[in-house]
Amino acid sequence: MSIRITDQLVLDNPVMNASGTFAYGEEFAEFFDLARLGAVITKGLSLNPKIGNPTPRIVETPCGLINAIGLENVGVDTFVSDKLPFLNSLGVPVIANFFGNSEDEYVACAERLSSAGLRALEMNVSCPNVKKGGIQFGTDPNVLHQLITRVRAVTDAALIVKLSPLVTDIQRMALAAQEAGADALTCVNTFPAMAIDVETWRPVLGNITGGLSGPAIKPIALKLVFEVAKVIEIPIIASGGIMTASDVVEYLLAGASAVEVGSAGLRDPNCFIEIIDGLEDYRQRHKINDLSDLTGAIRL
Repeated sequence: MSIRITDQLVLDNPVMNASGTFAYGEEFAEFFDLARLGAVITKGLSLNPKIGNPTPRIVETPCGLINAIGLENVGVDTFVSDKLPFLNSLGVPVIANFFGNSEDEYVACAERLSSAGLRALEMNVSCPNVKKGGIQFGTDPNVLHQLITRVRAVTDAALIVKLSPLVTDIQRMALAAQEAGADALTCVNTFPAMAIDVETWRPVLGNITGGLSGPAIKPIALKLVFEVAKVIEIPIIASGGIMTASDVVEYLLAGASAVEVGSAGLRDPNCFIEIIDGLEDYRQRHKINDLSDLTGAIRL
């Protein structure tokens, strides 16, 4: 069984970790064999080290988790020198997630990661464009197209664009990304949310708001994957509330080729193996030759 995202990115199975919930990978190695994953995705990397938001940074909610980590990371150069050697030793594809606050920062990150040998990159476009008054790169199709075009010009790596759900028409954003040269899309990033302490009357998070993940967002993310799959020809990597193998099957049927598991792994790192084994059991029970046969196979 193999899942082909691009010629540079072929997975043994469709299950990956989601960026931002897996640190740099090595932190999870004591819990299970990381080589069982289809690929390992790094936490978001910026051109320079980033401190992140004030604490508290995480709060649990019914059926979800709100995080306001603030994209804290060691920066691209330290990642390449200190973190990448371990990831390269795993024998599975490594996908570097990266972001910036300007087009130039995105381009510089892509160039440095590509020159370090990364064959797959995931762009987080849910970041403010400081030169455009803070508008997110992922909320304007023209801005997104221009950004991807510039990044595409400096790398031959598989280029995955992680779409924001905060748009009026995600199909337009998906088409803009495809036309600009994206090889695949991740659908979708977290949803803005907050929690308030009723005893102190203050926001629980130090940043006031954060991103909601977990089972609460799965039905919304599933619909977005289904809508995007209608209009694009490049592969979709689904993300949002995956807890079980059945959740993965739903996303595949809706049009995804692979998935990213996020907050579930924070609660139970072994969930990755349970999901991968559960998918194999599902494949055998339903006499499916290859899980890729499920992609877009929903019966309407």
